Amino acid sequence: MSEPVRYITDELGNRVGMVLDFERYPHLASPLALDTDCLLGLSLDELNALAHCRLASDDQTRLNDLLQRNGDPQLLGGLTEDEVGEMDRLLAEGDHLMVLKARARYTLKRLSELFPDDVLKVS
Repeated sequence: MSEPVRYITDELGNRVGMVLDFERYPHLASPLALDTDCLLGLSLDELNALAHCRLASDDQTRLNDLLQRNGDPQLLGGLTEDEVGEMDRLLAEGDHLMVLKARARYTLKRLSELFPDDVLKVS
């Protein structure tokens, strides 16, 4: 199809429908489809849950311990190689989680802008 949109008209010339280029339809059906920062395919409850999630309690406690021990100048030898690897892994998981949380909050914000009359909890 050479034109992205073609209109269907009645006998009086009034537009009564349209035919879209197949590749254009998803962008119109999902207004956030072009925004690569938005998380698509999740319900509002799932987005809210993700926006408020945290690192598991045991992981956060372990990370706090490793960070404290790593920064303590009185510790001779510091962390073992395995502990440094564990600390790096936990820090990376926390970083990834923060990015997902930010994207979930951003998606909720964009949805509330697009649909201001709907009840969306963005906090």
